[in-house]
Amino acid sequence: MLKNEYDIVVVGAGPAGSMAARYASEQGVSVLILEKDRDVGYPVRCGEAISKEGVEEFIEPNNKFIASTIDKFSMISPDGTEVIIPLEQVGYVLERRIFDYELAKTAANAGAEILTRAYVNGLLMEGNKVTGVKYEYQGEQKEVKAKVVIGADGVESRVGRWAGIKTYIDFRDMECCVQITAGNIPVDQNTCYFYFGEDYAPQGYFWIFPKGNSAANIGLGVSGMIGRKRSAQSFLNNFMAKNYPNASLLTQIAGGVPSAVTLSQISAPGILLAGDAARQVNPLSGGGIASGMIGGKIAGKIAGEAVLTNNPSHLLTYDKIWRDRLGKRHETFDRIKEGIYNFSDNKFNSIAHSFFKIPFENRSLGNLFKTALFHNPSLLIDVAKVFVVR
Repeated sequence: MLKNEYDIVVVGAGPAGSMAARYASEQGVSVLILEKDRDVGYPVRCGEAISKEGVEEFIEPNNKFIASTIDKFSMISPDGTEVIIPLEQVGYVLERRIFDYELAKTAANAGAEILTRAYVNGLLMEGNKVTGVKYEYQGEQKEVKAKVVIGADGVESRVGRWAGIKTYIDFRDMECCVQITAGNIPVDQNTCYFYFGEDYAPQGYFWIFPKGNSAANIGLGVSGMIGRKRSAQSFLNNFMAKNYPNASLLTQIAGGVPSAVTLSQISAPGILLAGDAARQVNPLSGGGIASGMIGGKIAGKIAGEAVLTNNPSHLLTYDKIWRDRLGKRHETFDRIKEGIYNFSDNKFNSIAHSFFKIPFENRSLGNLFKTALFHNPSLLIDVAKVFVVR
């Protein structure tokens, strides 16, 4: 039976929301998750790739939510040159429907309550402080009070905006993305493929992430500037017609991915933002599963501590703790992105040709970026921060 008041209410049961709820609940505070969709983990709007390290921090890897294990990275340049790079640590392509469900179960096992088909449509406020949420459930308008609200309601988040946090993102920093999951895709099931160039995904990249049994996620992201001129869907259609005309389309999704640094403010009196709602996505890759879980973990811990110590101002430490953990690194990735995504086709070809000469056993993603420095030396400091300075 739901109560009218909880210590913490989390809006959204994605990876960030579930981890926020879990790490708050583990401290013994009362937590409620409100999820607008009927099922946790559905619909899936994600490329589903993540590092092994990103999974292991939060849950034991399990084949029931791992579609494929990745140990190689393939870069395909505009002229078709392919460079295979071994990964120092394996990664996974997930089944997000199952993965998200399992994450939510860890939150429930820690004591959090979860309610699906609960559509949050407003906040309760006392002055400038958030004190709960308004939501619709089974046709009835309801309210629930909370000492802390954690907004983990995705890139389209309204929770932060209602609280007065500036959540605006420039359209140029919003990647236009489209993806299909397709069958009959004969690629190596242990390799993630990345295509670069004007024909594939200008100011972005095109990907093929295998999902086992000859299935794969195939998609791309282009900058908002490109998306205004030509749809991401048209690039995908051309690629599929040329390369996999007989593929069976199992799912199709489209949407925006925030490819920018974290919001300048992700906490305010009574509220924290986590995951895509806080723009905690890696701006270089567009990946947000692991970073969202990290953001959720930090938010949940801080929210629980604030409740237990009766110190609401503790919430305002969230911004700095996040920035020290990943925010600064994402700022570096953003600067690298601005350099790499503006490479010409000739530069991508030249990088691939140069790297192709390196023996397979000496190849690494770090060396790939260092090769790129010869084509844009101004990236040196930023690349060094990521790959040299640890």
